[in-house]
Amino acid sequence: MRAPDQVMRLQRLGASFPTKVSFVRQLLRRMSSTGTTVDRIRWNIGDDGFGDAVYAVRYCGHVYSLVAFSCPLSDDQRSDRVIAQAWDTSFVLYDGIPDDATIDRLRENVPLQERGRFDERVFVLSRANKSVRFFEYVVDCLSRGVQPQSERLQEVGYLVRTTAVYGNGKFGMADRFMLAARDGLGSSFAAEMMTVWLIREFSQDLVEHLAKVRNPEGFVPLSAETRRAIGVGNSTGLGMAPFLVTHPKLFNNWMTARETALERVSCKPSLTEDEKARFKRLRDHTDAHLAQWNVEDQVLKGRISILRREWAETASWDRLLDSDDFPVRRMLSIAETMGLDFQELLAALLIEMADDVFDDLEASMTATHEGGLAPAMSVGRLLQLLNRNYGWALTIPFERASETAQFWYVSEEKLEPRLGRRDSEPGSDLELPLDIARQAQSLAGALENWPKQDTVGDFLAARPEYRYIVRRVQISEEAPYGEIRDNLLSEQCLPIDMLRCKLAFFGASKFDPRSDRWTRITLFQGAPSAAEILKGETDHCWLPVL
Repeated sequence: MRAPDQVMRLQRLGASFPTKVSFVRQLLRRMSSTGTTVDRIRWNIGDDGFGDAVYAVRYCGHVYSLVAFSCPLSDDQRSDRVIAQAWDTSFVLYDGIPDDATIDRLRENVPLQERGRFDERVFVLSRANKSVRFFEYVVDCLSRGVQPQSERLQEVGYLVRTTAVYGNGKFGMADRFMLAARDGLGSSFAAEMMTVWLIREFSQDLVEHLAKVRNPEGFVPLSAETRRAIGVGNSTGLGMAPFLVTHPKLFNNWMTARETALERVSCKPSLTEDEKARFKRLRDHTDAHLAQWNVEDQVLKGRISILRREWAETASWDRLLDSDDFPVRRMLSIAETMGLDFQELLAALLIEMADDVFDDLEASMTATHEGGLAPAMSVGRLLQLLNRNYGWALTIPFERASETAQFWYVSEEKLEPRLGRRDSEPGSDLELPLDIARQAQSLAGALENWPKQDTVGDFLAARPEYRYIVRRVQISEEAPYGEIRDNLLSEQCLPIDMLRCKLAFFGASKFDPRSDRWTRITLFQGAPSAAEILKGETDHCWLPVL
């Protein structure tokens, strides 16, 4: 397997692509294989497009409901920022089928989002805004009896854009342990991904409804191809970035699954004929995806341009496919002469190419507990772990202002993580403990002359301020991929790298950064619709291509 010191670097994490083990893909395969059905059991939407709807999902022996509310929203209220107070649409994933009284209660609370209150029957809370021009364009096309043009689908690719998908006990909702006990919802973010997939269904039904209102006799519904081409947008900001730092064991399990999948493919002495054909097909598919991936961000635009040129070189790799001398390993070796974007895209393609079933890896991508302190460990053993897994941190020159230029804190207004400049912004006295490298270096200094036969408990009794970093070092023994091996205080630290890594594990594509602190993405573009899932169709939405 690729070493953590190679993989767990910010720049490489910021070049991540979705893979076969991404959460969207896991959910779609599970729904397809278990005969999941979706029924629209309530459609109380008026001619103006406002009202409520309920979709009942029968999945893995349970029934869940997406309860959707569509509300008027003036242009001056429309915002992707988390501090917004109103949205075009709002949703919950509900355990069971809600009665009228429950829908009335949800109607009072769901559009309020954080200001509302919920109970344990609510698994997920979300909201979304329309992509106004594209939404109106699709309604207009359907009302005139034509499908939207592929060029416009390529340009946007979604009718609505979520600005938050909340779960795990917030605002009184069901705690994570309740979902973990449910067959089909126990994997990471399964309930959240199901909610987004159902929001996609609602958004497509909504444009069809409005088109029919506009022209009852001449409208046409979305074609199956167009439905697949329309996903759900998402705006993700800085608040998500620290998650990967605060959940080292979970992050390790995600990364370990991906790296194990790649290792299984790379250790094959030869490829099957199906795998060879799939590689060629995916290579051409990827080439088309890159051609359609266009962004305004100048940095990413330059990276995509380089990636397109490098990817063109894979056209000459057919001879490698027929090799009986570990062809995948040879490809990965050649890739090391290319950029990080190329290396990570190739890794994702190779996992996608494989005949292997990765169900065992998917089952390992959760963590019920992040791990506790082991006070009986010897100081000598702790020091060994520190030097082995945090050697990257021990030589960072923290005396330089550039290495402590930024600090992480929680905003009082929204209780969300933020990043400040130490030399010009207040709040460093409220700094979050995300300075892992600095803490590791400080711990190394404190342990240098400490008796190695003493226990960690002895050490912490005298130096309790090191409890947090000691626990992380101990966790690293069984979670070597759990730590981002870069200084998160440095002026070189770009939160967008952490965002992209996490979003790639969700299954996101077409990353569209709006700064180094927030990005737009697309989920479920190219994925099967509810009708196609019922037919047992598998997912082919690794990288969407129109």
